[in-house]
Amino acid sequence: MEATTLHRSASIYEVFKRKPGADKTATHYCPGCGHGVLHKLIAEAMDDFAIRDRTVFVSPVGCAVFAYYYMNCGNVQAAHGRAPAVATGVRRVLPNSIVLSYQGDGDLAAIGGNEILHAANRGENITVIFVNNAIYGMTGGQMAPTTLLGMKTSTTPYGRATGNEGYPLRVCELLSTLEAPVYIERVALTDAKHVMSTRRAVRKAIQNQIEGRGFSLVEVLSSCPTGWNLSATDSKKWIEENMFPVFPLGVYRDKRDSVPASAHTNGVAKDFHAICRLLDLPEEDGAHETVEEITSEQEARIKIAGFGGQGILFMGLALAEAGMRTGRQVSWLPSYGPEMRGGTANCHVNISSLPIGSPLVSETDVLIAMNRPALEKFQREVKSGGLVLFDSSLVTDTVLRQEIEAVPVPATKLADEIGNTKVANVVMLGAYLGLTKILPEEIMRGVLQDKAKSRRDIAEFNARALQAGFDFVRKQTASHMAESQESVFAN
Repeated sequence: MEATTLHRSASIYEVFKRKPGADKTATHYCPGCGHGVLHKLIAEAMDDFAIRDRTVFVSPVGCAVFAYYYMNCGNVQAAHGRAPAVATGVRRVLPNSIVLSYQGDGDLAAIGGNEILHAANRGENITVIFVNNAIYGMTGGQMAPTTLLGMKTSTTPYGRATGNEGYPLRVCELLSTLEAPVYIERVALTDAKHVMSTRRAVRKAIQNQIEGRGFSLVEVLSSCPTGWNLSATDSKKWIEENMFPVFPLGVYRDKRDSVPASAHTNGVAKDFHAICRLLDLPEEDGAHETVEEITSEQEARIKIAGFGGQGILFMGLALAEAGMRTGRQVSWLPSYGPEMRGGTANCHVNISSLPIGSPLVSETDVLIAMNRPALEKFQREVKSGGLVLFDSSLVTDTVLRQEIEAVPVPATKLADEIGNTKVANVVMLGAYLGLTKILPEEIMRGVLQDKAKSRRDIAEFNARALQAGFDFVRKQTASHMAESQESVFAN
């Protein structure tokens, strides 16, 4: 007995665990919104082409900003309008990836207008899915570049007028004047016939990228019932009656048959030696050999936090540069308040032998806290068994988690004894390196020397502060070992 089983595409999560709230089975899109249908069409294409494991979905600001809730593939968040630039970077760094830039009209055609124009003009081998609903749907229903003449929005309460807001921007027509794009088509999500046309266009645009034929863009006319203040059914009718005349459906460029497969590589340097030749560097594998010798104990996800003015960001930069000099993969991500001094500051540092997927440190191996607010705020993010170093000169009477290793270091006191309290951050660096041996001492000394080469007095203080941190940890370690031996002999 035969039976037909309907199931969700493997490229869409079965349960949306990343989505906040109790209901993990429904999307956050409004009833009648076209995004859910479009996600389904893209997911089916990813399944059928067997590209899910190498697909990167780039979503910027807009209603699709939370696509990573749903798309079971690589996901990258981009700043408003910058998806084509991010997609370009991903595609060039990972030439075997399939990159989908997913953008709305308020994103692509407004702040991102320059990005899409130049990505198309370069013929980047990416696929752009452009959702046009003629309004800023996410942020309050403002006028978008594609808003129709006479259409009322929260920023055009009397309707869009040519004398004040100009004409609607036609993206397909604009990009089709360029030489480089291979495929540009406008489709719609209204009735079943048009949905099937959209399905075919999406698959063709993705296939062009798989075959290396160059830049493809599919513009999808989609409804926004909430922004338009219409029902889901009336929204689809509104598209056909009002948007079709302004944005005619059809193929605006199709050079697929005249562009050979794998024609668009965009000059990607694909191996170590090619990159060295490109940058005019010696083709030596010394750094690579160093990486191979790195053990898991010599890798760390570090968060450093304190007040602005304590040298928090400098500590992170110094660690990252020292890691880089030993051949590791490193990243440094700063975060600070509007005040130059006195405000909060923290930075994320990754040191690894493998490529780093994100500079953000969410689960922390090591926390270096230079004040009490930093310790209280960030110690909860330290993984069980992780390490916390804090300045015990400034942090007293605080509750510490039992499952972490906490090491108090009187960094400010030691710096004051040296003669300059401003180098308390370097004392803490010395304590961290002395405790973990994650980086060679001479490498860090070289980094600090180079960063202060124009200030001999600071260079001297830094050297003494680093040594003070090393000496403090070694003294504490020796004392702890002596106590342990006494305990053994006593038993």
